[in-house]
Amino acid sequence: MIRRLITASSVFLVAPVMADDTLTVERMFEAPSLSGPSPSQLKISPDSSRVTFIRASESDVQRGNLWEYSLEDNELRLLVDSQELSSGPEQLSDEELARRERLRISGSTGIVGYDFSTDGKLLLFPIAGDLYVYDLERRKSTRITETDETETDPKLSPSGRYVSFIRAQNLFVYDLEKKEERQLTTDGGGTIKNGMAEFVAQEEMDRLTGYWWAPDSDAIAFARVDESPVTLEERFEVYAESFKVFLQRYPSTGTPNAEVELGVVELDSGETTWMDLGIESDIYLARVSWFPDGLHVAVQRQSRDQKTLDFLKIDRRSGQSKTLLTETAETWLSLYNDLTFLESGDGFIWASERSGFKHLYLYDNDGQLIQPLTAGEWEVTGNRYQRAVLHVDEDAREIVFAATAESPLERHVYRIGFDARDKSKPERISKREGWHSAVFAKNGEFYVDVFQSPTTPTQVAVHDSDGEPIRYIEENALDSSHPFAPYVDEMPDIEYGTIKAEDGQDLYYKFLKPADFDPDKQYPVIVYVYGGPSGQRVTKRWRDPLEHIMVNRGFLVFALDNRGTSFRGVEFDAPIYRRLGNIEVVDQMAGVEFLKSKPYVDADRLGVFGWSYGGYMALMAAMQEPDVFAAAVSGAPVTDWTLYDTHYTERFMSTPQDNPEGYEAGSVFPYVENLKSPLLVIHGMADDNVLFTNSTKLFAELQAQQKDFDSMTYPGSKHSLIRIPGTGQHSITKTLTFFETHLNP
Repeated sequence: MIRRLITASSVFLVAPVMADDTLTVERMFEAPSLSGPSPSQLKISPDSSRVTFIRASESDVQRGNLWEYSLEDNELRLLVDSQELSSGPEQLSDEELARRERLRISGSTGIVGYDFSTDGKLLLFPIAGDLYVYDLERRKSTRITETDETETDPKLSPSGRYVSFIRAQNLFVYDLEKKEERQLTTDGGGTIKNGMAEFVAQEEMDRLTGYWWAPDSDAIAFARVDESPVTLEERFEVYAESFKVFLQRYPSTGTPNAEVELGVVELDSGETTWMDLGIESDIYLARVSWFPDGLHVAVQRQSRDQKTLDFLKIDRRSGQSKTLLTETAETWLSLYNDLTFLESGDGFIWASERSGFKHLYLYDNDGQLIQPLTAGEWEVTGNRYQRAVLHVDEDAREIVFAATAESPLERHVYRIGFDARDKSKPERISKREGWHSAVFAKNGEFYVDVFQSPTTPTQVAVHDSDGEPIRYIEENALDSSHPFAPYVDEMPDIEYGTIKAEDGQDLYYKFLKPADFDPDKQYPVIVYVYGGPSGQRVTKRWRDPLEHIMVNRGFLVFALDNRGTSFRGVEFDAPIYRRLGNIEVVDQMAGVEFLKSKPYVDADRLGVFGWSYGGYMALMAAMQEPDVFAAAVSGAPVTDWTLYDTHYTERFMSTPQDNPEGYEAGSVFPYVENLKSPLLVIHGMADDNVLFTNSTKLFAELQAQQKDFDSMTYPGSKHSLIRIPGTGQHSITKTLTFFETHLNP
């Protein structure tokens, strides 16, 4: 492999954008993207010959096309232009629309996901509800389904012979050799869903599928979900000229969940064997995979109170299960995607927070701990899309992983030997300060690094196994050709620092000021908050254009990660247990005291803004501390935790029956009478995550108490409306106008 940096990105360079030198809300949603070419879903082919990815069309930032970068000839190529396969408006099922909302890709069109065959010769992807297979040797797409139903969650079998998918709540396979379709389950429909992840699994557990191929491609493990125990509620979705009434089975906290079984269907016979998940049925099917032998299913079973996690080994033929290990916690156990089986068959790697921080452990196949692999007051980190374990070299007895060992504000790639003496000091592979996401080749000889920092938009490059750069796939240089070029000179300065919490722990903050900042002036400040679990806002990543625009409009912008925002260990998260909306506000007020200590901050002109959990935080801060904020904007807020779902809410609050005082104190309603500041509430009228009922209930109480407030509701819009071009532009403009009216920048 050539050991020099070769730029391939010139293929993608666009003409300089003709614009004013001030970034506007309108420009945020226009093409080309302000961040420049930003490939997503990067994958290295199994034969390590190419890197594939989805990239937005230059004319439509919502439409995805499929590209490849050839490592053999250093060429970038458009593989599939989704517009050529589906040029009209996409008609997707409600199930697929909901799935995309769970995946946080609501509004995306074209190619939104794809799968490689094991031999690296085929790619599978859906477009507009139908499935296509792309032959990389013939450079040709073949449509394999054409029905009125939407096919969802498609996968290629490990052998590459079959395509599996869900249609009408049943599991199907398509034989690519025989060009025949088979239906493997038949009772799907109504409250029965086969091969599908239930609502809380998708939304809260980061389990986005409901079926798993056996390594030999002769069988599929699948979840059978029965939603009949879940309370049937009427949910209204209000559109511009109509409304829909959904009889939705929404598992509100403290109420029954769906019943979930796990079966293994044999492709040859079509027979299903049901797996033993234990006597207790009120559990969560948290994770499913296969042991390398293909004879045993690997299941992670989580208790309803989320304080116990069992790892089960289940015989595919008999369904009998054996518990290999059990994790317990005093508060809650987080779920991870890092279970990794050694190819030698000699054991597996397991992630746990038992030390107080998430670390990796090596076990044998009988569930006996061999040794810890990492340790220290930092965390091994992954997310719903990417595992923390990046590569395992069994011959060298080394593991490569992502972690916060450098700083919780950054993500880096590290390597450590199985037998390293000091588990707390891994070797750092990634070089530059900032945020790295890596995808390793199967042979471990190189990886693709997706890098960004506060001064560098996303860059994609091939690196050798020691972290040395080889060649760019997408340099995305911030030069005169870059879409962000007209706005570079006005980029706000970012100050990072820490403030002490009441218990002495460090709270990280970032503080944005204009490029022409004058310390002799007094500025209004917008506290831009999220504050919820896994809600880290203070990071060294590329800039949020909304923060940039806020600063342009005359505001300073301040963000602080309070206790409970994750990636800092159990002690940092635990204070929120059974009392959401309390310690988070206390920590945010420590940030406010920091702001008030600055002579250039006008303490009479502080605003607070947040979305989702941040919207909840904006309400709680404005109502619990009524003399602090001169204006508050709350987007899609939870207002009463009894209206939210089981898995998320009970993880932190237990049930309303067990913790009534916590639910009462964690609701906004005891504090409504304190509200003094102008308030704007924004919500989508078809939100199926944080139900619109949260806001209508708040509206009624504000009116009952004769409180003046503003609201902006969006017909037909879901939880992600702020990211959709039309509603996003409107809601952000409304927010900025509101703050300008009441904070007078």
